[in-house]
Amino acid sequence: MKNLNFISLIIFLSLSALQFNYSQEQFSFEGEKHLSNIRMLTDVGENAEAYLSFDEQKLIFQATVGDLKCDQIFTMNIDGSEKQLASTGKGRTTCAYYLPGDEKIIYASTHLVDDDCPAPPDRAKGYVWQLYDSFDIFSANADGSDVKQLTFSGKYDAEATVSSKGDKIIFTSTRDGDPELYVMDIDGSNQTRLTFEKGYDGGAFFSQDGSKIVFRASRPKTEEELKDYEDLAQNGLFRPSVLELYVMNADGSDKKQITNFGKASFAPYFHPDGKRIIFSSNINSEKGRNFDLYLINIDGTGLEQITFNETFDGFPMFTKDGKQLVFCSNRFNKNEGDTNVFIAEWVD
Repeated sequence: MKNLNFISLIIFLSLSALQFNYSQEQFSFEGEKHLSNIRMLTDVGENAEAYLSFDEQKLIFQATVGDLKCDQIFTMNIDGSEKQLASTGKGRTTCAYYLPGDEKIIYASTHLVDDDCPAPPDRAKGYVWQLYDSFDIFSANADGSDVKQLTFSGKYDAEATVSSKGDKIIFTSTRDGDPELYVMDIDGSNQTRLTFEKGYDGGAFFSQDGSKIVFRASRPKTEEELKDYEDLAQNGLFRPSVLELYVMNADGSDKKQITNFGKASFAPYFHPDGKRIIFSSNINSEKGRNFDLYLINIDGTGLEQITFNETFDGFPMFTKDGKQLVFCSNRFNKNEGDTNVFIAEWVD
């Protein structure tokens, strides 16, 4: 029955791609001078964290669509065609990325512990994230076959991305009690910790030359903040209401904080010039629910708002030449709550 459901899902996705005209609609808002020819690559469901293959002809992303109860990993061509399931269809998945050569992928999944989706976090404590201990990082062929486990900590291992140099994977783990950043070789060997401060560290990406890392982090400082952090951490929970951006060298040295907004800034990605970072934040949101894309210099100067959507824009990624930007957004969705993948030409 499960196989039949997933065959139906793939047929559904293929038909959606054929029926949707990607180039005839206008998807921009006033003030978005850096974006032109915006195209929607998905048109139904919750689609997020779409990242380019090394040859930039494919995208890999997570989606809850059709009969799925939580995210699975999919791939598609850069024009939105040929969507295919790439994960097992079991458990919950997150944070997928292509490996060098584009014949293999990595992603995090809970499928070893349970075929079903894990229970959602307890929102009695407000808006919190659950860092499930059941998440491990896996590699697989790009078609989803030959799944191999890369992490075995028994704790949360996820949020993996790959250096443009093709030599390292960076990821977040709670194996030492606190959510910290670690690097490992492409085959999962030589797992090494890079961050050591109290608080969550995650969502990391390498610069294009592989020399630097940008990431999001929380740093509870007051007695009240520390107590709240520790109380949540005991249950694998984390409150992401205040996240700042940091930059460090690829070996973890010379860490520098580049934002200090007291808001939730996340999904940072280096511009190919290595001098600027694009990211998502609710800096200008009165209620904290409106996230837009912003650009900032790596020294924290020159903040510029890029998108002006009243709902959500996030997960930006530049092509290597800086001429296109992939991002995810709630803009112009068919159904309330849908998030779709977009690609736009970048105007510097």
